[in-house]
Amino acid sequence: MSHEEAISVKDTHQSDSTDDYNAGHFGPLAHVNTASSRYPAFGGDLQPGLYRVPKDRKLANPAPLGLCGFALTTFILGCINMQVRGVTDPNIIVGPALAYGGFVQLCAGMWEMAVGNTFGATVLSSYGGFWISLAITFIPGGFNIMGALEKADNGEPTMFYNSFALYLFGWFIFTTLITLLTLKSTVAFFSLFFFVDIAILLLALGYLLQVDGMPNEKLLKAGGLFAILGAFLAWYNAFAGIADNSNSFFLPPVVHFPWSEKKRSSKRATEGEV
Repeated sequence: MSHEEAISVKDTHQSDSTDDYNAGHFGPLAHVNTASSRYPAFGGDLQPGLYRVPKDRKLANPAPLGLCGFALTTFILGCINMQVRGVTDPNIIVGPALAYGGFVQLCAGMWEMAVGNTFGATVLSSYGGFWISLAITFIPGGFNIMGALEKADNGEPTMFYNSFALYLFGWFIFTTLITLLTLKSTVAFFSLFFFVDIAILLLALGYLLQVDGMPNEKLLKAGGLFAILGAFLAWYNAFAGIADNSNSFFLPPVVHFPWSEKKRSSKRATEGEV
């Protein structure tokens, strides 16, 4: 094969690869090895690491929808635990937890799977299941989970409190794992999961470390505060995923960690200019 023919074959191969990508054969948000062709982590897309943005996205970004469902339901739960306006009964959480935080967020997780975002699919689907299971627990007279546990404990709520604490500890472990996966992302993205993780831990401890047979009120209020902070961070990341120059006069700032790829790339570029 001549040198000219070899170059022709190479150019044809590169052209075919480009056509495959543009046609979507590699899938949206497909990970590639070349760092220069990847974009930094972004909470608005629920992407904690470097990823490639498709040129012609055929599906809308489902992350803001899932984040909003999580935010609103978490906000209500935080207010209840902080006893805002004297509200202490958790019944009002059942509706939002089943419909918005549960079903809608679960759908958003499935759509994340369709666009190729494993992290977003896992997180949104899991928390959608969390809210649905929480609603099932507190449906008045529905599954009678609280009543059955109290009956097994001679009418005392202690067994339910301990069981609910174990349930929350399981979600604390899951959220901790997810939080570790955001250490290379943005400050707002990491802070969202960090605050939610602390909130779940405090609520779990509040139900476990009872005072006079009742959940620890101080721990529950502290957990409620962190839940509200996590809710506003979820809304912030959702806004960042929706806002662009066509619908907003300003774009939320994206702050990267010093050790992130984006920050290190900027530092290398600055040092190169100097």
